[in-house]
Amino acid sequence: MKAVDVMTRNVVSVKPDATVLQAARVMLQQHISGLPVIDAEGRLVGILSEGDFLRRRETATERRRSRWLEFLMGPGKIASEYTQSHGNKVAEVMTENVVTVPEDAALETIVELMERHRIKRVPVVHGKEVVGIVTRSNLMHAMVSLARTTPGAEQGDAAIREHILAEMKKEQWAPIATTNVVVHDGIVELWGVIVDERQRDALRVCAENTAGVKAVKDHLVWVEPTSGMIIEAQDQEPVIKH
Repeated sequence: MKAVDVMTRNVVSVKPDATVLQAARVMLQQHISGLPVIDAEGRLVGILSEGDFLRRRETATERRRSRWLEFLMGPGKIASEYTQSHGNKVAEVMTENVVTVPEDAALETIVELMERHRIKRVPVVHGKEVVGIVTRSNLMHAMVSLARTTPGAEQGDAAIREHILAEMKKEQWAPIATTNVVVHDGIVELWGVIVDERQRDALRVCAENTAGVKAVKDHLVWVEPTSGMIIEAQDQEPVIKH
């Protein structure tokens, strides 16, 4: 999927000369956590988010540092923080370096940008014009829609086992050499040795996500690699898929 397939097209924006309070009211009224800042020529010049309101004089949450630390940081950094906490115009508090993507950007690319820059939204541009915005909510909507429209087809025990083993071979974490998968009447039984307890959950998820699986039963034994301590799997009822 591409950005154009999931983005919000009717983008709520704010002008750089709007007041901080006006922008905050728009965000509250529209139930959104960020606003692209677009000038009179229609150019994207910044973005304003909830994070820009964390340190504000109105709530007495400005940063307070020791004189010694202020001396080490220099006047420029301290002045910038003062502008951020005391500025009345959007242009004074917004983030100017905005991460954007074109309409044909892959969702994987967008997610990587969100993770790398620790942001929650990415404006979508066509040339210099903002044509949409992709937020974390848009990605959640896409996930739910795809899960709803692509149900897995039923398959036999042999096909289920082959699918699980093939999926394990693709993953670096999977202990393919020390585990075995047995399938009978749609019930998957996991046998073998793991060296990290987190592998247990991942193997169970791998099985549960396979079409045709009715339940998963765990017989895996955890061997702690440092001490060699062996922890037997607890007898448990199969985890039934709903």
